[in-house]
Order: sequence, then C-alpha cells, then structure tokens
Amino acid sequence: MASWFQIPKNSPFSLANIPFGIISTQSTSKAAAIAIGDHVLNLSTFASSGGFSQLPAIEQHLAVFSQPTLNDFAALGRPVHRQVREYLQDVFRADTKFPQVLKDNASLQQSALLPLSKVTNHVPMQIGDYTDFYAGLNHAYNIGVLFRGPANALQPNYKHLPVAYHGRASSVVASGTPLHRPQGQILANPAADPKVPTFSPCKKLDIELELACFISKPNDLGKPVPIDEAEDHIFGLVLMNDWSARDIQAWEYVPLGPFNAKNFGTTITPWVVLLDALEPFRAAGLEPANRESLLPYLREKRAESAYEIPLDVEVTNPGGQPTIISKSNARNLLYSFPQMVAHHTITGCNLRTGDLLGSGTISGKEAKTEGSFLEQTNGKTPLKLADGSERMFLEDGDTVILRGMAGTEGNYVGFGDCVGTILPAISLQ
Repeated sequence: MASWFQIPKNSPFSLANIPFGIISTQSTSKAAAIAIGDHVLNLSTFASSGGFSQLPAIEQHLAVFSQPTLNDFAALGRPVHRQVREYLQDVFRADTKFPQVLKDNASLQQSALLPLSKVTNHVPMQIGDYTDFYAGLNHAYNIGVLFRGPANALQPNYKHLPVAYHGRASSVVASGTPLHRPQGQILANPAADPKVPTFSPCKKLDIELELACFISKPNDLGKPVPIDEAEDHIFGLVLMNDWSARDIQAWEYVPLGPFNAKNFGTTITPWVVLLDALEPFRAAGLEPANRESLLPYLREKRAESAYEIPLDVEVTNPGGQPTIISKSNARNLLYSFPQMVAHHTITGCNLRTGDLLGSGTISGKEAKTEGSFLEQTNGKTPLKLADGSERMFLEDGDTVILRGMAGTEGNYVGFGDCVGTILPAISLQ
C-alpha cells in the first residue's frame, strides 16, 4: 500500500496495519489515535475537524474518539471497526479518494498528525477482568519436564481444554512503565523439614512472552459464545509480558495457583492490532490432530487458527548492549483466541468490553526460542548477554523488550515495543 505520507519501511505501523490506542500530550487530554509510521493521528481532533465527513456510518458515534479509553469504540463491533480502519487506510493512500480530508489539508495535518515521540501512550482499554491462559504447548511441556519429568510433563487435561487462571487487572500497565522487584514469602530451602518460608525480595524474577486479546462485544450472563461467533467478540491483539516471581510462585501456587507471583505487574503494548490487519498472516494450528479430539464446543471450522507472527525477546542490562535472547513465533500456541473465548464462556460466564485474555507463554521447541528465562536456563545454566555478563533471572536495572511483527518491509503489521525495566524492591523499613 503506497501512501502520500512518509512511513519508514521498517515501521511496524505501516498502512497495512492501522492499530488503535489512547494518547495524550502536555496540552491535550486522553483521546483515541491510530499509529501510522513514526506518527499518530489524533482521532478526536480528526473527528472534530470533519475528518470522518466521508464516512456517514460513524458520524453518530464520533464521541467515542474523545473518550479516555477505547471501550466505547470497541463496543461498536467488528463491522464498524473494519469500516473505520479501511476508511483511514483510504485517507492515507497515495491515490486516496478523499484528498481534501487530510492529504491537501495542511491545517489538519499540523493539529492531528503528531510525532510518536511527542505523545504519551496509555493502557488502551478500561480492563474489568484479566484472564491468563496457558496455551503455549512447548512452554507447558518445558515447564512440566522441569517439575514432573518428560513422561508426565503435560497434565491429562491439557490437550482437552485451554487452561487458565484469573489475573489482576489493576496492575496491567502500558509499555515503558518501570516495575519494582516484588517481594514476599520464599522457601529458601525446599528440602528442609519443616518447610518454613523467609520474607525476601524475589530472587528469581522472570518474563513470559505472550499475546493477548481485548474483548469488544460482551455476552450476556448465562449465554455461552459459540466457537463460530467468538471472533466477533474480539477487538484486537497486543503483545504482553506476564512478569513472574518464580520463587514466590513456587511456595504459594499449591493448591490454588498463581497469586502474588503474578499480580505485581503485567506489561502490554499500547496499540491494539485489529484482527482484520492480521488476517493475511493466518496459519495452520500447532497440532491439527488435536482438533479432532476436542469436545464440539471447541472445534473451529477453519484450520488456520493461528498467526504467523515472528516474536523477539531482547534484554539490556544497565550500561550494556542489547541482547536478543529468544526468537519465537505466534504459531506456537495450541489454542486460538476464539477457543479461549468459547471455553471462558461455556459456563455462562459473561465477558465484558475491555476484558483482557492472555495467551500464555509462546515458546518454540529449539534452543533460544523459549519465552521465559526459566525454560532457557532450567534454573541452572545462566544465559550470556552481549557484554559477557550472565543471567539466571532478571537483575535490577535490566530492561526487557518484546517485539512482534508480521509481513514484509514496507507493509509490516506489528505491535510496537513492549518495554519494562526492573527497579529495586521498595524498602519496608
């Protein structure tokens, strides 16, 4: 797609993308925007200046672009999202049918087209509930091997349903937000008897490379979402880092699962990539044979239930050089987001606009494709950074960047960087 607007060829925000987010500046309050190259288009300013005059279908809904979250826009549904995205693509095309809207409107360009470097990004949705799934088959196997051995790595239920736990929505933060090292109860010596924990800052702080989806269309309490309709309930995807305190987790997770080990922070990219933008990158699921053994409510009609999206994990220590420690792919998920929606609602659970569903850690089978430190190091063999330093887990001052981008140069569809830096634990003295 050629554009009259200059878009860097390596940008994740090409004209083929058009992701939505929430921005603010020093002089403006929060408003909806799209990312385009290394700029954003403030949709509130665009709308109030007649930018949507050639799209009558959205005229009665223009107020959604002035809201501090995307919830109202998301709730309009996928057909409206598609119309708005395609209209904005047309506005930016080199051969646009509407040059008067923006291409030949210098005044609106000046007020609504802003450099990305000049805006502040925010969590794009008001998140009511956050559920994190465990759909990364290779990750589940790798972790299972560590604790139960190869023969019992996967629990009997794993290939029958998408396992999940309920997370903490209040601590989901936008990319770039630093997080303090968590602290809590840790069992320093698991072999000791009796088992008595100590209180300490986390010593095994880890990451988890994930995707996540936002819910757009809610379902009524008591009414499950059929698998063939589940996609219409999804607004779009973001990259997610589910930070994990492994030593706190090891002591607390029996019998009810993760709690404080996960609730101190979850980082997401601020730009929501619509499913329509990802449609060209549909790919076959990880284990097609598994589909036939699923109960009917989880069986999708289309085989291309995954996405071909290369994913990277980069770590930089203070004063050091960036190191790519992992390269994975979104195809490494056993379950799709529609399957997660169908399973989440099968009991009649009512998902709401803005709910966030994480995929679980996305790991490959080969070395350096794992989506967490625990898998790469096995808790025994540290990985080396570019400056020669070693890491078993994250240290204070380390910065982690997750990246995901599909497509080819000039037409990339990506999420932007998912960035987090670890600060020291807060002193309780």
